[in-house]
Amino acid sequence: MAASVRRCAGAWLVLAAGLLAGLGALAKRSEVKTLTDGTWRELLQGEWMIEFYAPWCPACQSLQPEWEKFAEWGEDLDVNIAKVDVTEQPGLSGRFVITALPTIYHCKDGEFRRYQGQRTKNDFINFISDQEWKSIEPVSSWFGPCSVLMSSMSALFQLSMWIRHCHNYFTENVGMPVWGSYAIFALATLFSGLILGLIMVFLADCLCPSKRHRPQQHHYQKKLAPESARLLKKLDEEQEADEEDLSDDEAEDKEEADRNSSTNAVRQRPVNLAAATEKS
Repeated sequence: MAASVRRCAGAWLVLAAGLLAGLGALAKRSEVKTLTDGTWRELLQGEWMIEFYAPWCPACQSLQPEWEKFAEWGEDLDVNIAKVDVTEQPGLSGRFVITALPTIYHCKDGEFRRYQGQRTKNDFINFISDQEWKSIEPVSSWFGPCSVLMSSMSALFQLSMWIRHCHNYFTENVGMPVWGSYAIFALATLFSGLILGLIMVFLADCLCPSKRHRPQQHHYQKKLAPESARLLKKLDEEQEADEEDLSDDEAEDKEEADRNSSTNAVRQRPVNLAAATEKS
């Protein structure tokens, strides 16, 4: 009886030790936070160290033990330790322009700096405790993760990954040939370009209409009231009558001038004859 009790107690102790070891391992794993496209804005508050990695990358695999050890100091240094799997989060890969693996960023109150030092636990700790990050120029706001440019880049990377998944689905699950998948994407590209072009033409026509759509002046003249039309006609007739009166007056003045000039000529003739006889 006593032996059976000892065996039961030993089994319980082994089970409890296993549970404690498992809980300890889980606690250690949870010290490194995993960021996604939906949670990356947490970086804008507080101080962070972020590792961008890929599971197939040998350099990333060798860095993981040092990164886990560094994460154990996160609470003492008041810094959050995180990682991003670029194979699962292509949007973040485009947002941070990840061109090499592994890539480590330091973030302090929304300012991002790229870490380019040694990749050991002590170097990471000294980088934070000695505030060595202050000697690094922060990323420009134009190329920061929150900028419009980088948001567009993130959307482009997500679109490319979605196209890749669709291509794999067509070729592996549906059994479509590779050229058939390419043909579908080519037609979709042409159709989307046509739709975008029509939208741009419509917007341009609304913002800057052509001359043939602009209202002309004679259209308004046709819509004048009858009273206004009669008034304009009356004014035209009065103007024509005034012009006729002026022409008649000018004709009379011209005739009178002609008569005066003829009379002066008749008067000068006898005088000229008398002068001629005196000279002879």
